[in-house]
Amino acid sequence: MALDFEGKEPLYRQLASILRGQIASGQIPPGRRLPSKLSIRQEYGVSQNTTERALQLLREEGLIETSMGRGLFVTQPEDRPKPQAGQD
Repeated sequence: MALDFEGKEPLYRQLASILRGQIASGQIPPGRRLPSKLSIRQEYGVSQNTTERALQLLREEGLIETSMGRGLFVTQPEDRPKPQAGQD
């Protein structure tokens, strides 16, 4: 999936959506390391700031976690926060 550089949705949200889809589909399964930030930037043609903001969204959602010195990893489903009642 490609980013829409002319679209209304911010690039970091588009990038987060692409990565979220890859996690949900199992393309990047639980426990697997994500590509490096540099690889993500190069693959999608985005800035460091865009990449960081997208990854921060996924961290806040509990989909990924940072392992110091090792990289970013997809969390196990049982380790993810459960949605609160009334939230989607």
